[in-house]
Amino acid sequence: MKLEFGRLITAMITPFGDDGAIDIDTFAVLADGLIEAGNDTLLVTGTTGESPVLSESERADLYREAVRVANGRAKIMAGTGGYNTAESIHLSQMAAECGVDALLQVAPYYNKPPQEGLYQHFAAIAASTDLPNMLYNVPSRTVTNIDAATVARCSQIENIFAVKEASGDFDQIAEIIRTAEPGFLVYSGNDGDTLPMMALGGVGVVSVASHLVSGQIKAMMNATVDGDLSTAASLHMEILPLVRALFPAGWSSPIALKSALNSVGFNVGLPRLPLVEHEPSLAAELAAITRGQTLDQYLFARVS
Repeated sequence: MKLEFGRLITAMITPFGDDGAIDIDTFAVLADGLIEAGNDTLLVTGTTGESPVLSESERADLYREAVRVANGRAKIMAGTGGYNTAESIHLSQMAAECGVDALLQVAPYYNKPPQEGLYQHFAAIAASTDLPNMLYNVPSRTVTNIDAATVARCSQIENIFAVKEASGDFDQIAEIIRTAEPGFLVYSGNDGDTLPMMALGGVGVVSVASHLVSGQIKAMMNATVDGDLSTAASLHMEILPLVRALFPAGWSSPIALKSALNSVGFNVGLPRLPLVEHEPSLAAELAAITRGQTLDQYLFARVS
């Protein structure tokens, strides 16, 4: 099985300074640290990167900087999807001009297209660029679910190569794996689902927790691939408290993640409105859980 983008993809945060502007220097340090920690691909301007509150020029700056820092050591994927097909095409073509290696296309949100609309949306974007496209199914955010049959249909399009599945519906995920074209890849979109999804035939994860524990996540996936499920399960259980703390009820990502990074001295600023700073009691609890993990060393070597 060809894994051009590897098993571990981190959905990067976008650091902001005290003035609310993008902190491009911290972004570069973070990207380099994640690559050193073993990430195969970096996803820029996804949900975790606060894409809805970024301007086109800010997106372009992030894409160019990620490509510069990676310098061939890791792949760069750009989140360019949205609810406007023409705008998604424009952003995809802009990202391609910036030198990224692949694109992430989230299901259109708010306007709630039917399955045929989803298919035509993804097909139109794919036809507009030569870059590989990964679909992103996250109905908890978009309301609309990309059905297994629609994913299988999209898998017939040459440059739609994978889906990031964050529905948590394992019946649907199994059906995608069963019916999609040979070589089509399924990645977990939830850190807590990675191990069971790989047991079904998934290949990896688009991760949030990997900002902190890339090494443990990669070790868990390697153990799974090697058939050492006991070790994989043990590693899964070790990081599960952190995963849960990063996604507290009522607090959208990346609120908690930014709080966790700030708590260990890797300062990434606060989210942009309409997201807000983490609730103090939850932040304190998260900081304690974070310090109890085997954290990636780049966090301490590069403390700002």
